[in-house]
Formats: sequence, C-alpha cells, structure tokens
Amino acid sequence: MSPTTDTAPDPLRALLAQAMQCHATGQAADAERLYDEVLSQDPKQPDALHLLGLLAAQDHQFERAQSLIWQAIAAQPGEAMFHNNLANVCIQRGQMAEAEALYVRALELDGSRLDALSNLGLLLSRTNRPEAAEQLLLRAVELAPHNPDWRQNLANLYLSLGRQSDALAQCHDGLVVAPRSRTLRGLMVLAYAHLGLKAKAIEVLQAWISSEPDDPYPQHHLAALTGEQVPQRASDGYVSSLFDGFAGSFDAKLADLSYQAPQLVAAEVARRAGPAAQAMDVLDAGCGTGLCGPLLTPFARQLVGVDLSEGMLRLAFQRGVYDSLIQGELVAYLRSTPAAFDLLASADTLCYFGDLHGFAEAARAALRTGGWLVFTVEAHPSDAGLPDYVLQRHGRYSQSQPYVESALRAAGLHQVETQAVVLRQEGGQPVPGWLVTAQAPALPLRSAHHETPCR
Repeated sequence: MSPTTDTAPDPLRALLAQAMQCHATGQAADAERLYDEVLSQDPKQPDALHLLGLLAAQDHQFERAQSLIWQAIAAQPGEAMFHNNLANVCIQRGQMAEAEALYVRALELDGSRLDALSNLGLLLSRTNRPEAAEQLLLRAVELAPHNPDWRQNLANLYLSLGRQSDALAQCHDGLVVAPRSRTLRGLMVLAYAHLGLKAKAIEVLQAWISSEPDDPYPQHHLAALTGEQVPQRASDGYVSSLFDGFAGSFDAKLADLSYQAPQLVAAEVARRAGPAAQAMDVLDAGCGTGLCGPLLTPFARQLVGVDLSEGMLRLAFQRGVYDSLIQGELVAYLRSTPAAFDLLASADTLCYFGDLHGFAEAARAALRTGGWLVFTVEAHPSDAGLPDYVLQRHGRYSQSQPYVESALRAAGLHQVETQAVVLRQEGGQPVPGWLVTAQAPALPLRSAHHETPCR
C-alpha cells in the first residue's frame, strides 16, 4: 500500500483495509464492492484505484485495469509501485514498449525497487538485449542476495545464453537460502545436463527424491535423463503440479517462445471444417489457459475444455468463450463421452504422452461419424535410430511420424495426415513438431487392440 493510506480519514482507512483483506483472501466480489465504496467517498483515492485495477487484471479485464491504475498514477505520480504494476498489465496485453517505459519510470522514482529491476531485466531478455538484462538482474541479486527469486531469474537468463556454469553458480547460491526450491533444483539439473555432467544431474534428482519422495517432478526427470523406467505418459501429478505452478505466467512465457501451436491447429481446423458456422460440438483437449478457445469459437455450437490443472482452468474461464470447463485426465474424460464431439482439437498437450494408442482409441470413441481430430506433438525423425517415442531431457515426449500415424490407424481413424511444423523457439532453436489430422469414418467402432491404461 502506498503512503497516502496513512493520511486518509480513519473510517475510510478502515474501509480500505477491509477491502484489502477481502482481496488478499480471494473474496473478489466483496473486495470490489468495498473498493467502489471507498471511491464513492473519495474518487481519487490512489490506493483504491490501484488495487481495484489489480483486481480487474486478475479477472483479465486488462483495459479496465490500465484505466484504473493510470488514474491512481494521476492522483499520486510519485509512486513507483503503481508504474511497475501498470507495466505488468501492459505485458499481459503485449504492449512491450509501453511496459518498458513504465518500468524505467518506476526505477527513476525508486532505483532500489526490486520487482521493477527484475521485471525490466526479464523484459529486456525477452526482447534480445541480454547484456542490459544481465546488469539489471545482477543489481537485483546485489540488493537482495538472500532472495532466491532474483537468482532464479538470473539463472534462467544464463541458461538461455548457454552460460551453464554461471547458471549453476546462481542455483547453488540460491539453494543455500531456499534448499527446497523446485525451480532452482530443476534449473540446476538442466545446467548439469547441458554441460554433459549427467552424473551430477542424476545426483541432484536422487537427493531430491530422497527428501521429497512424493514429488513427481524429480522422478519424471530422472527417467528422462537415464532412459530407465520411462513411463508411457507423464503422471497426472507431474502435469497438474507443473502447470499449476506457472499458470499465471504461462501465456507470457509462450509469447516469448513465439508459440505457434494454437494458430496451427486453428488453421487446420478451418481447412478441414470449411467456413466457420458454429455448427460443431468441439472439445479443446488440454485447454490450458484457453489460448485455443477464441480460435475455435467460430466453429463451435458448443465449446468444452478439459485440463488437469485447476490453475489453468481458472484462467481459461476468464476468457469467457467456453460453455463448459472440466478438470480431469484427458483419456478418462474422452472415454466417458462416447460419440459426443464433432471436433477434438489439442495444441501441445500430447507432448506429455509417449504411447498414443490409449489416447487414439479414446478419441475415436468420443468422435461422431465423420468427426475430426486435430492435434500437435513434438517430433523426432524416424530415420535417427530412435524408438517410436522418446522422453526428452526437458520432460516432454517426442514421436516419430510413422508411429503417430500407425497409432491413429490402429484405433480405426482414417484420413490420417501429418505435416512437419515448428511449434515454438527454445534457446534460440526451433522445436519441430507434427501437425496431425485424422477423421472418424462412417463405420462401426472397431475393438481396440492396443489398450493402454491411464496412468
């Protein structure tokens, strides 16, 4: 809260404190009502304007959030926090130049403001200015050497630049004060793996498993590194905890990676379905934050999303395009909805599946006659001496083209087609994928021969 709260009249200060308490405990409707009540008594109360703006941003009402926080800045132009948080909203809207100017202004007002230093550093790294980004992130670490978040950001930057030894140093220092940090331990494993120090990476993962045997993350990545006891798909616990952990920053992270999967899937849907007519019952399979939702809406009489992550589903709900959102495992959900959909669309969900037979059979059962399946997976070449699917060291699976096509045909799907595409960029390198389509024929459903139990 900014200093103005202390000079507000006592009843108004109490009302604002009550609103903030509701806001902090997730009672958004009560918080909004109380902020509005404060503003009815003092329309220029800067804290109420700012916090109501943050509440609007949490509800993905970014334009309203910007308007409210600008009003707070007009009422109290010297408050660095307002500029930093307005910049964060600009990032959500893809307004990078505006965000940069606001972060710079926040630091002009308060050069030691750690969140602005880190946020501007991250923005500069996203816009290919790594040297300037490094200086800002180093300054944040210098000001708060015991805060692991700033070391985590710096380690991420060093990994993206191929400076694994520097990344390791930040991880080691951060883990001294936060020894159970999942992010820092994960980055340390990646840095060791990139340096070719596989034994050290395995040592970190084994120690992690010993201390936290119920955490699915180290178990999954140990299998990825060793190639031993590789699961047929990532466990539900791994996927849900992974995506719950960064749901709030998911869209921004993907924008940094030039993520193309939703657009690729939507273009293929348009090619197969013909002109948009809102005539199909559509499932967004693994909907995440709902990036595919607005692209599928023109084709959908009814649009359903299913995902394991509650955090992701909350953000998908805020897009306001889904008729129904289901928290659950994808294959189990498909099996529970026979002949329910005209279109199943999935962008970058099946990269957490190795064996595709169970999914293909469940998708075939959930599709109506003539219905379409459109999805992406990560790719590896079939002539590289690799198996049908591989759990890569980053924790996602890749598949060969012949394997993908054979799994779909074995499930009774036809018109199977795969196209080589680039899904996104990682570490400056393109991530290859397959854009896959298949159709449910006008034939009786064949019995399954490759049943794979859900894990």
